[in-house]
Amino acid sequence: MSLNSILILQTADDDAFGSVSDFFDSKEWLLFRNISIFFIVVFWLATAFWVYKDAKRRIEDPWLLAMAVALGLFPPFLGPIIYMLFRPPEYLEDVRERELEIKAMEDDLGGDRCPVCRADIEQGFLACPVCTTKLKQACRRCSAPLEPLWQMCPYCETPVETPRPVETF
Repeated sequence: MSLNSILILQTADDDAFGSVSDFFDSKEWLLFRNISIFFIVVFWLATAFWVYKDAKRRIEDPWLLAMAVALGLFPPFLGPIIYMLFRPPEYLEDVRERELEIKAMEDDLGGDRCPVCRADIEQGFLACPVCTTKLKQACRRCSAPLEPLWQMCPYCETPVETPRPVETF
């Protein structure tokens, strides 16, 4: 090859990548690159903030909360995905609400309670053994405990007397 053909090939190669090189040296590329980097950093910080807000609602321990936020920050964009895979399944408010519901159900299953002192009582009690509050009326014939709405005793078919109001003079 001659020296002229080498120079022609060299200038042709420069021209082929010269427009690409000019584009990456332009102000438009610099502006586009800087705006893209800005939005990537904002999105990265937004995902870390989301991890913080979500972990605060799900994790009580401050050390675990700090570790979740650190995982949300590093590695970028992969950390929040890893956090989503291993985060607690319930919010703390839901856990507390469920525990209160379970406690209320356990209290209801525990049996009847005296309306005055909240002591445990049985279905057959006529009065509370703790505070002596009258709970039920006894049948006048068979002495079985009667519910307040019953019109007759279901055991001996005796009509229930309703107490008369006290008249004042």
